[in-house]
Amino acid sequence: MTLYDQVDPETAVFVAVATVRELPNGARKIVEVDGRPLAVFNIAGALYAIADVCSHDDGPVAEGELDGHEIECPRHGARFDVRSGKVLSFPAIVSIPSYPVRVEGERILVGLPPTA
Repeated sequence: MTLYDQVDPETAVFVAVATVRELPNGARKIVEVDGRPLAVFNIAGALYAIADVCSHDDGPVAEGELDGHEIECPRHGARFDVRSGKVLSFPAIVSIPSYPVRVEGERILVGLPPTA
């Protein structure tokens, strides 16, 4: 099993994943960047990005029910905090990656780990 951490915004490589118009308040967008499934959320005007993969069984998590800052995996009910990727309930026991997000002009950028 992979150990997941937050990506450091100081070393991250930022890539455009959406525009501000594509992600209004309350929206989510699922994207793939370099084979990496991501989900970006606009919650009350704040943007968050996590991996779209449940650490319990590697299934997609972003299409699950969102309650505040908690996303519930649609497959088995594990819950994660979209602000940090932190696992909040079983059956998952490992947190998922979270990524820094910033806005430049109209573009929403997600920070990915640098490649070696």
